[in-house]
Amino acid sequence: MSENNYVRIFDTTLRDGEQSPGASLTSSEKLEVARSLTRLGVDVIEAGFPAASPDDLFAVQNIAKEVGHTAGPHGRTPIVCGLARAIERDIDKAWEAVQFAATPRIHTFISTSAIHMEHQLRMDPEEVVERAIRMVKHAKSMCADIEFSPMDAGRSDPTFMYLVLAEAIKAGATTLNIPDTVGYLTPPEYFEMIRGIKENTPGIENVIISTHCHDDLGLATANTLAGVRAGARQVEVTINGIGERAGNTSLEEFVMSLKTRPSIFGLETGIETTQLVPVSRQVAKLTGIAVPRNKAIVGANAFAHESGIHQDGMLKHAGTYEIMRPQDVGLDQTNLVLGKHSGRAALRARLADLGYEVQGEELNAVFVKFKALADTQKEVSDSDLIGLIDAELDDPTLIYKLDGLQVTCGTVEMPTAAVRLRDPEGNVQTAVAIGTGPVDATFKAIDSIVNIPNVLSEYAVRAVTEGIDANGQVTVRLESKNGFDVNRIDPQQGVSRPRTFGGHGSETDIVVASAKAYLSALNKMLRVKNRHQTGAV
Repeated sequence: MSENNYVRIFDTTLRDGEQSPGASLTSSEKLEVARSLTRLGVDVIEAGFPAASPDDLFAVQNIAKEVGHTAGPHGRTPIVCGLARAIERDIDKAWEAVQFAATPRIHTFISTSAIHMEHQLRMDPEEVVERAIRMVKHAKSMCADIEFSPMDAGRSDPTFMYLVLAEAIKAGATTLNIPDTVGYLTPPEYFEMIRGIKENTPGIENVIISTHCHDDLGLATANTLAGVRAGARQVEVTINGIGERAGNTSLEEFVMSLKTRPSIFGLETGIETTQLVPVSRQVAKLTGIAVPRNKAIVGANAFAHESGIHQDGMLKHAGTYEIMRPQDVGLDQTNLVLGKHSGRAALRARLADLGYEVQGEELNAVFVKFKALADTQKEVSDSDLIGLIDAELDDPTLIYKLDGLQVTCGTVEMPTAAVRLRDPEGNVQTAVAIGTGPVDATFKAIDSIVNIPNVLSEYAVRAVTEGIDANGQVTVRLESKNGFDVNRIDPQQGVSRPRTFGGHGSETDIVVASAKAYLSALNKMLRVKNRHQTGAV
């Protein structure tokens, strides 16, 4: 990729993002996120505001020492940046923190809008120009890479801003960041501001122009895209779009816009997009700021479909309703959410995933019950479907039933389970097994009787009633393994993947519930095995 087509990703999750109310991170948590940002492939990590607190100084130092010497997927170590007001002691603290990185940067700023200069800085325009020159020079005396920002650029007088930026370049700035600090501008206005800077700032050809847009009007990503179309080649973004007030430009939205619409932008980044969802979830967990379900790219609904029309289209061709693949951002697959808007095609596909091949009148009967259930609740879960299908398609000739279970466990004895099952012919079979815990021992004992190869891919427990005698529900998911050909062809991928079989059980004794859930899934697997052997499916 050429330098002219490459957009640097400047991630400020650890600085501006952490300024979100309630989102403060410890130094160890910041280091953990910085490691993930490196794997993601960001070019610049704004690791914090070192003058803000001793812990932030310590955090930035640690990131500079470790992450500042770790290569990302593009083979380059990230620039580690520290923010500083245009105050000498702030800049000194920033250098104290970032100096340990292989490629350090100091980012300093001062307001240039009339409202900020009058009410916040209490400074005349001439004083602002003088301060900007002096502080950029001071930073340059310690660090080669200096970024300068005219805060509230979006509401600044353009002619005055051109003057300040030109003086910052002469003083040694290498990157000029143009922030829409309060999220005031529209995309055409932001485009014109960047273009005006390119056309009217002496020396601008020797520096990189950066964007920094806030989302107060919901226009942060749109403004950032307008900025790069006008010539900016660095963008300041955060994971999940977190930040002051309504937040910043979302990294994942900007990156995937470029990747999805290359004919429009013709620009590239060094981001490894398959890391987007994992990093999003990590940041949400550590900051405590949940990702909205409808959040673009990384929200739970971003690749979910409930409408029957959409689901039918997705089952026929993913491109009908998805403009990018979930695998490109780190998800396994599209999620067809079953609810009152879903149709037969989506129900049949989900039942197939759970191990049921249902067609014709059987499907019609289950669909009627499914619709009745969907009218009473927002979403129909896999456990709900299993209950419906078992009631409709119960086949006693293929069912192993739990006839007895006894377990011993604790700190002295090895976890042991004795299981008694009634097989399809009505005979009772017994087995004993030792495991890492009572549930593991139970599953191993059942396996020794049923003897069908599988991999336990999911095990979940939740209380479905309240109180000390709460009824617990266990859900398991099994994958077929080496026993028989029940692999399913993914219509979107065109490749074979293991069929999954779900099961659930409810009891006040959670080990008994686990045994019932495991048997439920195994019985579905056996049913499909029998149909394949007889040629029924």
